[in-house]
Amino acid sequence: MTVAAKVVDELVPHPVKEQLPGVDYCVNSNPSWVAKTLLSLPHTHRETLVLHAHINGVDQFSYTNEISEMGCFTRMQIRVYSWTICLYWIYLALFKAFQHYLVMLGTTVIIPTIIVPYMGGGNVEKAQVIQTLLFVSGLNTLLQTWFGTRLPVVIGGSFRFIVPSLYVAFAQRYYIYLNPYLRFIRTMRAIQGALMVASVLPMLLGFLGIWRIVVRFLSPLSAVPLVALVGLGLYEQGFPLLAECVEVGLPELIILIFLSQYIPHIWSFKRPIYDRFAVLLSVGIVWAYAALLTAAGAYRNKPLNTQLSCRVDRSGLVSGSSWISFPYPIQWGQPSLHVGEVLVTLAAAFVAMVESTGAFIAASRYGSATHIPASVLSRGVGWLGFGIFLDGLFGTGSGSTVSVENVGLLALTRVGSRRVVQISAAFMLFFSVLGKFGAIVASIPLPIVGALYCVLFALMSSAGLGLLQYCNLNSFRTKFIIGFSFFMGLSVPRYFSDYVITSGHSPVHTHSVWFNKMVLVIFTSPATVAGLVALFLDLTFARKHASTRRDSGRHWWAKFKYFDKDPRSAEFYSLPYGLSKYFPSL
Repeated sequence: MTVAAKVVDELVPHPVKEQLPGVDYCVNSNPSWVAKTLLSLPHTHRETLVLHAHINGVDQFSYTNEISEMGCFTRMQIRVYSWTICLYWIYLALFKAFQHYLVMLGTTVIIPTIIVPYMGGGNVEKAQVIQTLLFVSGLNTLLQTWFGTRLPVVIGGSFRFIVPSLYVAFAQRYYIYLNPYLRFIRTMRAIQGALMVASVLPMLLGFLGIWRIVVRFLSPLSAVPLVALVGLGLYEQGFPLLAECVEVGLPELIILIFLSQYIPHIWSFKRPIYDRFAVLLSVGIVWAYAALLTAAGAYRNKPLNTQLSCRVDRSGLVSGSSWISFPYPIQWGQPSLHVGEVLVTLAAAFVAMVESTGAFIAASRYGSATHIPASVLSRGVGWLGFGIFLDGLFGTGSGSTVSVENVGLLALTRVGSRRVVQISAAFMLFFSVLGKFGAIVASIPLPIVGALYCVLFALMSSAGLGLLQYCNLNSFRTKFIIGFSFFMGLSVPRYFSDYVITSGHSPVHTHSVWFNKMVLVIFTSPATVAGLVALFLDLTFARKHASTRRDSGRHWWAKFKYFDKDPRSAEFYSLPYGLSKYFPSL
């Protein structure tokens, strides 16, 4: 190759990748539990193995001439190898799944910690709500991975439902109850009723296919701000949460980045261990370090807020949890209804739909799948609505959405396996029933969780930025839409939040408090604001020009508007057990 050819080759831009490379296991490439004997053999011999027939249909298999001196293996030896690798994959899958469980615990603990005290509950009620939220999250995750989008996503509590829950908790009619527990029960019943009615919106839009029509208008250009700000919009849960105890949170952030990003390039290992289990290793190290500081009395004379953030024994979850507790429907009593509370919760359900759409797109990228078809997105939103209904039925105090941090974990570990997430759902169900054991794990200091969020939310945001590969970045139209939607997506929610802090009410201050709260819920969501602005501009700004379609990257996603336009869609998103025959995707 000549020097000129080398220069030209170096100047070629990176090609567009419809499926993200470098992922160990994509959505549907789960390692077999039994028949992966190839990987059970010594690493140096894998490439030379010749398997003559299926493992259950032959008496022996042999190596090539390079290692023929090792001879052939009998059926019994094959069976031993089969069970060896079976146990090996179970071992790996369990630890990878436990990481997903560990990551989703942050939001699961934070939301009840915020809302339960305002509802009148104490540590016992907080622990019970956390157990219920954990149990329902496990159910919703299984339903979403089996019958929803089929993507490796965890369905957990949503921060967007905090405003509706607090709106109910601050209602004057509940202050007539002098007994705090009675007020907690009445408030929880009202939240339950609001969630159950509000769940009808995503279920109707999803199962009737209306959301499918909406998302077909999305282009890669308008999806960039939507997906990116699902992660960036949660920046207040990152370093500010870490900074509540810097001596615990900062070491976690440093160790996590070092294990996941630096060690794989410093030392080479036969199998990726440190980067795949960086969360588990770093949390274990820093949690033990925080326990040593607590035992040594480092926070004995510190302010109460510092002790609550830094100590490992101040969450109150272990003492408030029962040994065995089975969450069940209507456990708090018959739900009640109030129109204003339902309308505010409806706004939160809409925001959860929008943000979950962005998270689904990111999960499809990090699972190395093709772009998620519109009908599959609609199906996923429908099951998300059913998940919100279960939240109301069981009484979690909050609605559901796709766990943003777990989508980021897909990128950090490079494991997009659906099976791993399903095993993590089993952990959620298990620890929600065995309350004491689950409470011990859930007692991780929140600054450690904040450090995890700094990395995982950032990876979620980068999934949105990665969609720019489909767009023409030399177009001023593209630059304006991206820049303006990003700016408004960050600026508008900040204005609404600051206004509430300084004045005590929303900028929209009418006589209808429920209407004010509805506007507040929608416009404090960065992803919703940015997504709506980008979609509006993309559909209206210079749309008649022939070049704008290619500038927005619409031609790349045209084949994914309908399920059967790309043969790979069936590979990733078909329903299990032959259900696609009875519930076809359009």
